[in-house]
Amino acid sequence: MVLLLASLPMLVFLLVPLVALLVRITPAQLLANLVNPEVAQAISLSMITTAITVGVTLVFGTPVAYLLARGRFRGRTALDTLIDLPMVLPPSVAGIALLVAFGRRGLIGQYLDDVGITLAFTQTAVVLAQIFVAAPFFIKAATAGFAGVDPELEQAAALDGASPFQVFRLITAPLAWIPLFGGAVMTWARALGEFGATIIFAGNFIGRTQTMPLAIYQGFEQELSVALTLSVILLVTSFAVLFVVRYLLGGRIS
Repeated sequence: MVLLLASLPMLVFLLVPLVALLVRITPAQLLANLVNPEVAQAISLSMITTAITVGVTLVFGTPVAYLLARGRFRGRTALDTLIDLPMVLPPSVAGIALLVAFGRRGLIGQYLDDVGITLAFTQTAVVLAQIFVAAPFFIKAATAGFAGVDPELEQAAALDGASPFQVFRLITAPLAWIPLFGGAVMTWARALGEFGATIIFAGNFIGRTQTMPLAIYQGFEQELSVALTLSVILLVTSFAVLFVVRYLLGGRIS
């Protein structure tokens, strides 16, 4: 009882804003805003870009995670730290970094611009911003999952004639599927909530680069009920994601 009373102030502080958000908007307002074209566009763009982000992260992040889990090379710790860095960088810093790298006058963007390729302030920029800040969540979880697979099982399969791809597909991936799935879900959730890097690198253009968090920002200044509607959607989605990862998967993924 004493422990519960001591915990109560913090629990109340954490829960009251969430409850206030849920009760601030009525179901009728929620449904009315869902058919708002700008809201629908923001939701649609968020769903499309985050799906692409997860797909790209799975394809290119999985080899990185396996390298970190199995590789023993100089600079591994430094590489691991650099990959984790976007997780703790202020979003504005991430946005500026992407802009000076891939903007029209950026380190790489200037050469892309010479051949007619523009990345900044496009839907591609939205995806790149999401990948930059969200991919480390998958890589971190996948690295832990691969590290938990007994290397002797992989070696035994290889000795039986399995190719490296077959070993990965039949042995490694099935044994590490829980961290892989959890990492993918967390990556999707982080991408869905991305704001700072996106608004700097991709801009806030309705129907083109305005995702749900950016629409919330605009709605806060122009139409609060729209901001509340999208906030409730993201709140419920975030809770569902955490519930799946921590409870349905047995709490084995942090």
